[in-house]
Amino acid sequence: MNRSDRRIAVAATLVAVMALVALFATDGEDKTPVSTAVRQDSVVSQRPHRQGYYRVASQQTVETFPFDPNTADSSQLLRLGLQPWQVRNIYKYRAHGGIYRHKEDFARLYGLTVKDYRRLEPFIRISPDYQPAASLVGDRPRMVRDTLRYPQKFDSTARVALNTADTALLRRVPGIGSYYAKEIVRLRQWLGGFVSTDQLDEIEGFPAAAKRYFTVSPSDVRRLNINQLSLQELRRHPYINYYQAKAIVDYRRLHGPIRSLNDLRFSRDFTPETIARLAPYVTF
Repeated sequence: MNRSDRRIAVAATLVAVMALVALFATDGEDKTPVSTAVRQDSVVSQRPHRQGYYRVASQQTVETFPFDPNTADSSQLLRLGLQPWQVRNIYKYRAHGGIYRHKEDFARLYGLTVKDYRRLEPFIRISPDYQPAASLVGDRPRMVRDTLRYPQKFDSTARVALNTADTALLRRVPGIGSYYAKEIVRLRQWLGGFVSTDQLDEIEGFPAAAKRYFTVSPSDVRRLNINQLSLQELRRHPYINYYQAKAIVDYRRLHGPIRSLNDLRFSRDFTPETIARLAPYVTF
């Protein structure tokens, strides 16, 4: 190696030695774990102090003062002793159109204890601006009730003639609506009238409590002359089936006019119960 090459080699060796010395010098410094290190630069010093990955809430004196949960800002809510996540929930609730109309509404705040609510309740002030706008027209005349769709119901002392009342009158009976009123009229026309309020039980699901509002007059019942009607005409009555109608016609053909339903008691189609139920609806 010539003289210039030797100088370059010596210089490179010196640089390498200095680099190694600097590396060993810095390797001996104390390394604080990231979880406990606190950055001291001016930017971070203005942010909330962090320890590891978890926020360390600064200690703050809890205060009580009048506040409106509909308008209170985050600093006020934090001063009241609420947690940051509770403040965020209040903001989200208000952002979605939620309104605290009564003090009790604030008690629904998630995580709020009974102790905290009792402490804050005397200081809650709900502004009238957040009350329903309908309260502004409270003194105006109310809408007239549609008595055709929603009839005024009778009191407990009222009584209705079951065989003559129309559907409008029947709907005023507590427990009776449009459906049951129509069913009562339909069954009444089919039977020829009611002889007992217990016959209303033949309507499926009929409210038993409604029967006490009705009165029955046997004179309003339409009777069938079983000595004159044909088999088909007899079958139209709900208490006479095909076999019973045929038995009546056969008896008339063989024995002449029927004088009493007891004349049919020897027919297997006319049990004592059937005769007793049919008796108010026939004539001879």
